[in-house]
Amino acid sequence: MEVINQKAVRTDNTLLAVTHLTQLLNYALGFGGLITPLIIWLASRNRVEGMDEHGKAIVNLQISLILYIIVSIPAILLLGLGILGLIGTAILGFVMPIVNAVKAANGESPSYFMTIRFLN
Repeated sequence: MEVINQKAVRTDNTLLAVTHLTQLLNYALGFGGLITPLIIWLASRNRVEGMDEHGKAIVNLQISLILYIIVSIPAILLLGLGILGLIGTAILGFVMPIVNAVKAANGESPSYFMTIRFLN
């Protein structure tokens, strides 16, 4: 009889929460808010239950934030509206990872406000 190597899928809500919180590296170090969760997601998306859904949500948020920043910088010349966009982006990028880390720790699905879905 031949045994096929099967990878066990495990539930790890702590890893999901930590993956969401690694987005805050942008505020602490200035970089790493996209790369670190991307590496964690790609390394464990087939081994941790829910990681694929959470990882896609994180990458979608980070790409959306980058796009909002790129649009807000030239909008500064339009009566300073870009400054409001940058402030809103900073608040969104700080609050939403914390909210979704709590949701992930409780076993709930992520929900990111104002996120463009690049990955489904």
